[in-house]
Amino acid sequence: MSKVSGLPRQPFAQDAALVGSRFKVYTERQFDQISALRSLPREQRFAMRVVANVLPFRVNQYVIDQLIDWERVPDDPMFQLTFPQPGMLAPEHFDQMADLLAGGADRETVRLLAREIQAELNPHPAGQQVLNVPRLNGLTLEGMQHKYRETVLFFPSQGQTCHSYCTFCFRWAQFVGDKSLRFSAKEADRLHAYLQAHTEVSDLLVTGGDPMVMKTQHLVDYLEPLLRPDLAHVHNVRIGTKSLTFWPQRYVTDADADDLLRLLERLVKGGKHVALMAHFNHWRELDTEICRTAIRRIRDTGAVIRTQAPLLAHINDDASIWARMWRMQVCVGMVPYYMFVERDTGARRYFEVPLARAWAIYREAMQQVSGLARTARGPSMSAGPGKVEIQGVTEIGGERVFVLRFLQGRNPDWVQRPFFARYDEQATWLDQLQPANGESHFFFEPEYKEACRKGDGLRHTWQVS
Repeated sequence: MSKVSGLPRQPFAQDAALVGSRFKVYTERQFDQISALRSLPREQRFAMRVVANVLPFRVNQYVIDQLIDWERVPDDPMFQLTFPQPGMLAPEHFDQMADLLAGGADRETVRLLAREIQAELNPHPAGQQVLNVPRLNGLTLEGMQHKYRETVLFFPSQGQTCHSYCTFCFRWAQFVGDKSLRFSAKEADRLHAYLQAHTEVSDLLVTGGDPMVMKTQHLVDYLEPLLRPDLAHVHNVRIGTKSLTFWPQRYVTDADADDLLRLLERLVKGGKHVALMAHFNHWRELDTEICRTAIRRIRDTGAVIRTQAPLLAHINDDASIWARMWRMQVCVGMVPYYMFVERDTGARRYFEVPLARAWAIYREAMQQVSGLARTARGPSMSAGPGKVEIQGVTEIGGERVFVLRFLQGRNPDWVQRPFFARYDEQATWLDQLQPANGESHFFFEPEYKEACRKGDGLRHTWQVS
């Protein structure tokens, strides 16, 4: 395909009905308008509505028509990815909400119970609201996080939704209506001022929600100033997005699709490395022609697409799924980047996989692909202290242990430093592991606990004012 600059939009040819198709979305209040659900038993539809009153639900017509195999519902992975399931809530929480809805409770009563349940679901894991928030000239910068020295996360206010919601989303608290749980920022000037003041920052990650729900002009306002000489130290621009799955029309047939691609192209020509951090949970998401067309158009700008996803029960907890997905990604020019462990928040009880099994799945998947797909790191936990990778299982001094290391850490000195935990077949997260070989604590714990006590996020380690 030709380069983007100066060319008219290239139509998607496989299905004329999708060319210029209108984005149509459904939330919990529009359940009854989703015709595909009408064939499901009444009890199943009621259970879905119960969960959707606690955890966010949003799906669009493209997902319904093009991704979900309705002959396989409820086991279809794309259905599990987007539609709420009863096991996503603890039984006692499910029963409480079900009783209210069955009894015809008013929306305010339902909302209050939902807030009580949400508060028990660890809405902001890993110290996001306490340890990661930066300051500039004594002011707290809402809608930004600075956990690792080189990387700043930015949550633009216009990007605090998604084309559809993932049922496993670790940022579900952004979408449940309680503004106190949200990260978002409106002022581009504060972002640029903070970056200007912190020359140790090489990477800006624009995230959400999904930044690709924004109009291109908003992205221009946030990203084009990075081409200024005073922001030359910001080498890498990352955009976290699920749009290639949920609305690939964003890059092909949307009214400002070409403007978006030209923005990416200008950033690349200006010397920036532009990476779309694409979320793909299953190879089926890649298996539509419009998705592949979108991928080609993005790559033609010079941007790189890196792929990441958590390992999820009911969706992709099978090595063959990961191997097939990684092979497909490499074939279309994308770079496998991360296999994550499902975070300790939201519907984790439904999706979590024991760490021992996660490592076994990762290892088996790696054995099925060539070196080009072995760029995916994992399984990795994005925990409070940093990104901790399970490197394997071995025996030391007669004790079976997990071999772990930091891929990123609040203190850069922790990175790539191996440590060991007792082997535990049931553990699903870092805080459930115990030090091996008779140690009383992991090497990073004293410093991390002190940072948590002070609420300073270890900012002193990278001289953030």
